[in-house]
Amino acid sequence: MTFEELYKTLVQQSVKGKEGPLPPHDDHQLDCLLHPEKYPPVIDTETCVFCQHENACQKSCIFDAIVRDADGKLTIDPQKCTGCAACIAACKEGKLAASRDILPAMKAVRQPGKLSYALVAPAFLGQFSDSVTPGKLRSAFKALGFSGMVEVALFADILTLKEALEFDKNIVNDTDYQLTSCCCPMWIAMIRKIYHELMPHVPGSVSPMIACGRVIKKLHPEAVTVFVGPCIAKKSEAREPDLAGAVDYVLTFREVEDIFEAAGIDPASMPESEKDHSSRAGRIYARTGGVSEAVRTTVEQLNPNRRITVRTRQADGVPACRAMIEELKSGKSDANFFEGMGCVGGCVGGPKAIRRKEEGRELVNAYGDAAPYKTPLENTYVIELLHKLGFETVEKLLENSDIFTRKF
Repeated sequence: MTFEELYKTLVQQSVKGKEGPLPPHDDHQLDCLLHPEKYPPVIDTETCVFCQHENACQKSCIFDAIVRDADGKLTIDPQKCTGCAACIAACKEGKLAASRDILPAMKAVRQPGKLSYALVAPAFLGQFSDSVTPGKLRSAFKALGFSGMVEVALFADILTLKEALEFDKNIVNDTDYQLTSCCCPMWIAMIRKIYHELMPHVPGSVSPMIACGRVIKKLHPEAVTVFVGPCIAKKSEAREPDLAGAVDYVLTFREVEDIFEAAGIDPASMPESEKDHSSRAGRIYARTGGVSEAVRTTVEQLNPNRRITVRTRQADGVPACRAMIEELKSGKSDANFFEGMGCVGGCVGGPKAIRRKEEGRELVNAYGDAAPYKTPLENTYVIELLHKLGFETVEKLLENSDIFTRKF
């Protein structure tokens, strides 16, 4: 039985609530599926001692996370692996795969009397077919046993506001600049581990995913939080020591698609359960340039008379991000706000997105255009939620908050 066959069998049993005998299987593969928290976000599904492709997986990893152990076996260091998935694409023998969290996640969600929430990334629109509206997707998650669905775009609104406030406060000279901090874990990992001298230019903000999880835990401490998105790296982010506990499980769009299929749920046929809470700014985080546009428009609303305007520069994909950073370091860029996305196209180009990135970008833009608010400053839900969390004014976001602030 292959890893994928074992995975499909266990998902069917889990979703239907029926345990059955397993055909002959690899114990390591089974343990990876039952206890994903013990393994890195990328797992080796087969032993690899000799590689006919000159260790292509190892060479693809910019974080040096793939090493040989004492027995000569290629292994993945869970402390270094960020889940970028470059090695999965590089492995010609198909011995690497993304970790899967379905089994423990669905078991937790279906605990009797337990609140559980699906935290859906801004890139979700159209991933489960064009006719699946946010309201239909919310109903589909409820049919799986979730108490509700929360759009992480609302928390992207809050982090946009925080980064705009940081820019307005700290960028006072033409030589000042800010690196975005609140979106892509690959971008942050690259800066922290390879370009750590630039960290003083990164505001101490958590990602929208972590902010969403922390707020839910604050309001409902015992709730189960499950992030859903196109990114494998979010699995690694959720486990980082200073962030752990906000998000209990991370499922990719592909994993959720597998759950819907096993459960016989067609999201397109579900009833509407619509709730519009996010602005255009938060919704467009899912594509390259979205964070830059969101922060720029919000800064302009905060301080329309600023002498120094937001001059943005974006890059997507690891090579382009590294080139942008080198350009910044050499003084060849006149931008003062830099946005990096680990995947080409941004989150819509994530390794576990279902739709092509070009289609995803169009759908994200359309969803952003349909938002009732342009920026978080106009979003009444943002102001209401901040008041509920004890922030008397939006400027209070600049104070050391245990919900939205991170100490790198």
